[in-house]
Amino acid sequence: MKISNLKNSYEEFLKQAIRVNHAGEYGAVCIYSGQEFILSKSPSFHEITSMKEQEKKHFYYFNNEMKKKNVRPTVLLPFWHVAGVGLGIVTALMGEKAAMACTSAVEEVIGEHYKEQVLRLEDGEFKESVSKFRDEELEHRDIAIEHGAEYAPCYDMLSAFIKKTCKVAIFLSKLV
Repeated sequence: MKISNLKNSYEEFLKQAIRVNHAGEYGAVCIYSGQEFILSKSPSFHEITSMKEQEKKHFYYFNNEMKKKNVRPTVLLPFWHVAGVGLGIVTALMGEKAAMACTSAVEEVIGEHYKEQVLRLEDGEFKESVSKFRDEELEHRDIAIEHGAEYAPCYDMLSAFIKKTCKVAIFLSKLV
């Protein structure tokens, strides 16, 4: 394979990574927004708000990368907004532990997604940022587990459903 084809292939991968990461961080902010709306008086409100602020920083980073590298966002952002806020509201209505189960499931999938990207990314600032974000996502997962995620009603089923949904969202955001 020619060097120019390899370079084009990597550039396409990079654009796809920026697009899907932007969408994922946007979705995470939306999920936390839905949870905040319902759990504003709960003991876990501070953790939810802190995690949301970190996700917003990730989102802004990828938003800036999109501008720098002229990457278009996924056309599914409006759908991810509704789906994310809805998932946050529904899991929060199920209780704090279910909201934390949602966080745990989402962050586990995103941590794995970022790990796979880091293995393919060339060394540099972007790779370092994705690696740092992966670690922060896994910290969110750990916080959720510490706050009783695994004791949510129907945890296994809820977690499996959310993980599968996240994987589908990643797949679709890569495509469109």
